[in-house]
Amino acid sequence: MKEILEYTSYRQYIADYYADKKAKSAFTWQEFANEAGFSSRVYLKYVSEGRFNLSDSATARVADAMRLVDYEREYFTEMVKFDHAKTDDEKKAAFNKMLAIAEAHKAKILEGDSFRFFESWKNPVIRELAPSMPGAKPLALAHACRPEITAAEVSDVLNFLVKGGFLEKNDEGNYVQTDKSLTTGRMEVTPLAVRTMHRQMGELALEAIEGVAQDKRNFSGVTFGITKDGYDEIVQEIADCRKRVIAIARKNAATDEVYRLNMQLFPLTQKQDLKK
Repeated sequence: MKEILEYTSYRQYIADYYADKKAKSAFTWQEFANEAGFSSRVYLKYVSEGRFNLSDSATARVADAMRLVDYEREYFTEMVKFDHAKTDDEKKAAFNKMLAIAEAHKAKILEGDSFRFFESWKNPVIRELAPSMPGAKPLALAHACRPEITAAEVSDVLNFLVKGGFLEKNDEGNYVQTDKSLTTGRMEVTPLAVRTMHRQMGELALEAIEGVAQDKRNFSGVTFGITKDGYDEIVQEIADCRKRVIAIARKNAATDEVYRLNMQLFPLTQKQDLKK
């Protein structure tokens, strides 16, 4: 079974713990439940499947049953908090504690760097900007950002990008991208950070309406009524369009400016919710 610090889902950890014990003995969900002090023999099975949640006291009992102590117990508790959190701020607080625990014990959460990358608009901007300004110092990169940031912030971002494998330095000492494109993939935690970035980029877009000359930006929109099938078709069309835009951007290795394209499709009514 994997080390607990390699998990981000406490439900998966419970399921894997049970499977590991089952493979070595005649372990049952009933026995697992008894060790944790639950009367229902399928309670923990249902927890692992997402049907039930663990209360604070139940979390402690399950940790006892799995013989978790010290940092393992603390990490398991934060995984439960992360899963049960109702707001993005609560989720981020729990996940950042998970990251801190893992780093303190020389472990790396696979999604940790991805989470941190998408948590700030500065990371993707500097990732694109630094390779296009060979030899530029942090102060010059800072002045090139919109909105302008500090040289110290640029230095922190560059250190993170190199450490996380998003950028590397070549023999000339210039920054180059390790991959041309990045994707969030199917990770569990990253979408949380992506939502934060969408909010940040939305705020930057609002500032650009007044702060950027009209010949250097393009804003347009349309309001329409659609069905669920129409929505699905439009979402696919947006995905295809995004791929074509990326292909155009990657045709030329040179970069004059770093741009952000926001594609937004959202409801302005709640008719279906009212019907439910």
